[in-house]
Amino acid sequence: MAQVRIIKKYPNRRLYDTEISSYITLEEVRQLVLDGDHFEVRDAKTGEDLTRTVLLQIIAEHEGHGQPMFTTQLLSQVIRFYGDSMQGFMGSYLEKSLQIFLEQQGKFRSQLSNLLGQTPWSMLNDMTERNLDLWKSVQDNFLKTAAASAHAQPGAAKKDGKP
Repeated sequence: MAQVRIIKKYPNRRLYDTEISSYITLEEVRQLVLDGDHFEVRDAKTGEDLTRTVLLQIIAEHEGHGQPMFTTQLLSQVIRFYGDSMQGFMGSYLEKSLQIFLEQQGKFRSQLSNLLGQTPWSMLNDMTERNLDLWKSVQDNFLKTAAASAHAQPGAAKKDGKP
């Protein structure tokens, strides 16, 4: 198993890649992500894991340039989940949704390269139907898990409506 690459973040906000013994930029950290390299960003003084913070910073910079991926409404909705009883489920739900999207994207690209005898529209219609079925399945499982969690919490009402 490959060792995790350590990047140290110093108080002056500079990032030091311990593998290559050199300072790197946020864009170079982004390239590590694109390359699939496993790394952690650690505070040089305290050792605290800052990986998520740096990744969010990269996202924020890219959202400010060109066409943003996240709408204001979507970001507002995500913020509303912080502190909500469903907060714990939201991250895994988004992660699973993105995983399904990536799998479907791979299938779509594969089918696109094998377009022999099939029109693009019929292929897109088939893909759309399969995606809808997958999304419905993910949402159903999410809601079942959320309902089960709500019933498992102390003080939750029973199914018959009696406490």
